[in-house]
Amino acid sequence: MSAPTYTGEVEVGGPAQVRELPGLTISKVAVSEMANNAYLLRCTATGEALLIDAAAEPDVLRRLTTGIDLRTVVTTHGHWDHHRALADVVAETAAVTVAHPLDAPELPVSVGRKVEHGDTLTVGEQTLEVVHLRGHTPGSIALVWRGPEGAGTHVFTGDSLFPGGVGNTQEDSARFASLIDDVEKRLFGALPDETWVYPGHGRDTTIGAERPHLAEWRSRGW
Repeated sequence: MSAPTYTGEVEVGGPAQVRELPGLTISKVAVSEMANNAYLLRCTATGEALLIDAAAEPDVLRRLTTGIDLRTVVTTHGHWDHHRALADVVAETAAVTVAHPLDAPELPVSVGRKVEHGDTLTVGEQTLEVVHLRGHTPGSIALVWRGPEGAGTHVFTGDSLFPGGVGNTQEDSARFASLIDDVEKRLFGALPDETWVYPGHGRDTTIGAERPHLAEWRSRGW
């Protein structure tokens, strides 16, 4: 199902972790003092690629994408630490920038495609589903890839879901309620336990590993 060396553990300044799946190769790298995760998704049939969060360190992202047919850059949300290299990447590759319209004004470049909940994106022959998760920011999105047989389901959650809880909502109870509701309904209610979760910072997890803690998160309020 995947390269045996993939763990999802990456360090700033360290090498990318590469996961080979039927139909899609996922490369994960950590950048910046904020240890942001950036993910390069490449269709194995066509070679076309999509980058999730051009967060920082354009030289690192340039090495990640050298010789790659990068068509699209998706920004999961408008916080500054997730798009500091976006202008450089777009200028060098002419890739189409994608974001939710509510967060698009925060980005340093014009957004070529604004996506809503339920929209789809393609990377070569593979399809990604856009999931709007309201709360960390108004326009935060996740991307779900439901791979072919043997590949499983994979979700890239930005800063909306991490191992151990949902994203920071600045102790705003309304924002937290919105985010936990969306995460519970649109992720946990729609995805199987074996779904692999790739967050915007830190290590990976699965839906099944986090599901037992939903009530605890809701009770604690963060």
